[in-house]
Amino acid sequence: MEPLFAILVGLFFSAAIYLLLSKFSIRIMLGIAILGNAVNLLLFTAGRLTREVPPIIPAGLDALPAGAANPLPQALILTAIVISFSFLAFLLVLTYRAYQDIGTDNTDEMRVAEPDDPPLPPVGY
Repeated sequence: MEPLFAILVGLFFSAAIYLLLSKFSIRIMLGIAILGNAVNLLLFTAGRLTREVPPIIPAGLDALPAGAANPLPQALILTAIVISFSFLAFLLVLTYRAYQDIGTDNTDEMRVAEPDDPPLPPVGY
């Protein structure tokens, strides 16, 4: 099962990097979302995948039984999902507000602070 998840993580990272290299802000945000999911899936896979033994300490024992999945990555992933969702919501609002002001989501055309033809600096002293 782990090789299948490793291939899936590789595909997620590839798609995320491809989208992050785009010049449109919506694609960049989708790349960030896919990258977060790729990292979460990588952590989940690193914590061992087992269906037979749940990551629960049985009554009367002090530790997990042998062969159980590590519950720590699963807890970290739950936290990461909440944080990444709020980060994505903030990016969506920020991008929408920039689209309202500028009228485009092309990052090459978002040059309000950097005009296309700025005056040249003095050549000599």
